[in-house]
Amino acid sequence: MPNSDTQESRIVVKFPFSLAPYKAAILPLMKKDGLAQKALEVFTDLRSKGLSLSYDEAGSIGKRYRRQDENGTPLCFTIDYETLSENTVTVRNRDTMEQSRINLDEIESYLIRFLDRA
Repeated sequence: MPNSDTQESRIVVKFPFSLAPYKAAILPLMKKDGLAQKALEVFTDLRSKGLSLSYDEAGSIGKRYRRQDENGTPLCFTIDYETLSENTVTVRNRDTMEQSRINLDEIESYLIRFLDRA
């Protein structure tokens, strides 16, 4: 729902985590400065472990979040400048829109814990 006349409405498909076609999306904040390269590394590594993931680098981060909401993707992991400097990522929950930071090495276990709660 839009908050004002100037904002777009948010369409959310709330697949249960276990039924979502993609469990998470890996999103570089921007294509430059090595962020897209790092995001592709993370995506490739997690996909090699059998996780069903999406990768998207087209458009603004807000538009990519909305696109993933429309696809029913429950979680988005954003690769940003802190990923490069501190080895952390931002994780965004589709249903609550809450964002938090976790260690890059914890993405796989985070997804597994999320699946166990589903």
